[in-house]
Amino acid sequence: MNQYLVTAYDYTDEGALERRMSVRPHHLDAAKTLKENGNYVLGGAILNDKGEMAGSVMVLQFDTEEELAAWQQSEPYITQKIWETVDIKPFKVANVR
Repeated sequence: MNQYLVTAYDYTDEGALERRMSVRPHHLDAAKTLKENGNYVLGGAILNDKGEMAGSVMVLQFDTEEELAAWQQSEPYITQKIWETVDIKPFKVANVR
């Protein structure tokens, strides 16, 4: 499987955090499905200076670019305009023993 590092930053308008929190359950449900399917490696929130969620980092893996594109088209934080910028780079998790 091809692995990807996803780094995303939220919109910064006045209602951004409230929107994020309302969409968060859907995002977490989608992440659970990714995990069940073997596509989710790890993820978490980027915090701002106040300790509030301001973005996300995820390591995902897919067999094909088409599967990656399908994830992008269905990810709630993308479709619901939570993430303002999304950077996806090829990545390789180190296998440390």
